[in-house]
Amino acid sequence: MKIIYNDGRVAECPEELELEVLRHSAAHIMAQAVKRLYPGARFAYGPATEKGFHYDIDLGDVKLSDEDLPAIEKEMQKIVKENLPFKVYPMPRDEAIRLMQERGEIYKVEHIADLAPDAQITFYQQGEYIDMCVGPHLAYTKALKAFKLTALSGAYWKNDQKNKMLTRLNGTAFRNQDELAAYLKEVEEAKARDHRRIGKDMQLFMTDDLIGKGLPMFLPKGYTLWQQLENYIRDKEVMLGYQHVLTPCVGTVDLYKTSGHWEHYKDNMFPAMEVEGEAFVLRPMNCPHHMRIYANRPHSYRDLPIRIGEIAHDFRFEASGTLKGIERGRHFCQNDAHLFVTPEQIKDEVSAVCDLIFSTYQDFGITDYRCVLSLRDPEDKVKYHHDDEMWNRAEAALREVLTELGINFTEEIGEAAFYGPKLDVNVKPAVGAEYTLSTCQLDFCLPAKFELKYIDKDGVEKTPVVLHRAILGSLDRFMAYLIEETKGIFPVWLAPVQAKVLPVSDKSMDYARKVYDYFRNLRFRVELDDRNEKIGYKIRYARQEDKVPYMIIIGEKEIAEGNISVRDRETDQTTVYSLEDFAEKLNEEVKAKK
Repeated sequence: MKIIYNDGRVAECPEELELEVLRHSAAHIMAQAVKRLYPGARFAYGPATEKGFHYDIDLGDVKLSDEDLPAIEKEMQKIVKENLPFKVYPMPRDEAIRLMQERGEIYKVEHIADLAPDAQITFYQQGEYIDMCVGPHLAYTKALKAFKLTALSGAYWKNDQKNKMLTRLNGTAFRNQDELAAYLKEVEEAKARDHRRIGKDMQLFMTDDLIGKGLPMFLPKGYTLWQQLENYIRDKEVMLGYQHVLTPCVGTVDLYKTSGHWEHYKDNMFPAMEVEGEAFVLRPMNCPHHMRIYANRPHSYRDLPIRIGEIAHDFRFEASGTLKGIERGRHFCQNDAHLFVTPEQIKDEVSAVCDLIFSTYQDFGITDYRCVLSLRDPEDKVKYHHDDEMWNRAEAALREVLTELGINFTEEIGEAAFYGPKLDVNVKPAVGAEYTLSTCQLDFCLPAKFELKYIDKDGVEKTPVVLHRAILGSLDRFMAYLIEETKGIFPVWLAPVQAKVLPVSDKSMDYARKVYDYFRNLRFRVELDDRNEKIGYKIRYARQEDKVPYMIIIGEKEIAEGNISVRDRETDQTTVYSLEDFAEKLNEEVKAKK
């Protein structure tokens, strides 16, 4: 594949640049097609991206819709067939401004004004279309073999809400049709697994703009799933000696100034509220509250380790463009805990946290993950607490512990919390990029800031070390992960509805109600479908829409014999049970977390 650089050289494209050049060139070809179809269009930025390309366009009064994309694609295909050469022209600054002004490209003129005075300005042209760009680009339009326009969205000029909202036209391009087809298949799979769609279809959660963006509300079935997760992790923690607390969702600004979060994290907090001369904020994390709980009374070394846990409501002002259902919101609940330990206890406690993480992953069948030791960037003097000695000690201690425990990990600079290094466990979901579920952070910083103490065995007052850890991360994100991994097909112990009673006809209704009451009284999560619908429809709805593990079918035969016919969601096979035998089967599956 031949490409042209901004100095006019034409050469073979290095393999590592191929996708970027294809996509960047596709953005220019798309802009040319838009200009042909909408002559009044004016263009802002049109970069290649990790997944494709986009161009931000001012279309004046024209409002594009998804129905317009095929026409733009068709025009792009015409441009490709014309096999237009890409030509490059360097231009003096004044001449570049004049050219863009003549062509009505007001955003390009403003862009030039933002460039350094000595910046080299180059233009690429294919056919009648000219665009300011640093390149490189394809040598000819015909080299673009496989592309697809994917979506329309909005984008503010220069990502500034004070500026005009432009139309962002998104697309992707690949080396060949096979690569494109594989990508589009992946996109369709992502749509099928999208927790936002499944959550809506299964009535698990909802959002409402009147409530506020990024503030999801869990509906009865979703909250049932939530409670199962909460009970699961709390029970495991109680068995390991955790003490659970409940703390307020707000704190004073002074609390966060003491912890250092106000200095390092203020932009991610909701604005302060002034009440009776005191400033409060919605809390973005729970560690300051737990520090104050520890400081509530004196401690001896005999008390340590102290493990304080909480399923805690937190609030962070995430940018609206980053919000994604319950995976990333402005309100979420952390499965949080803080372990107050002596230096000698660090290894054992980190080991126990890792065991808890990996045993939890085993219970949920999570196998595709990797461990990362997240370190500070010593050159970043803004993000991190200033104390080189503390950082060196904390990073060395955590690295040594992970190595001794035989945990395979990679190291990443610049990913630490502002107060200390951490172990991040990143999962690779069925679709999309990896993200962090579990974390264990080593902190020498906050205990000193809050002047926490314990009396050591030698009678000397010392400062404890704190481990910040989250196993499920936030329950919201963990639930989103489970929804997308399972497509909403939850195991019996997690399923919001474990079994659905389906009477064949009105004649079966009285017995169906008795069966429903029997299982409900045993605390199983059951529903009765008493709609006037055919049994085939009820079965399909229960299996495909509600994704219920078991369907209990009640007809005249079941009434006569005093038993039930149970259809299994996974096998689609029907088996006859007595009520007692099926209750025992459900109990065994719930206990085994099968």
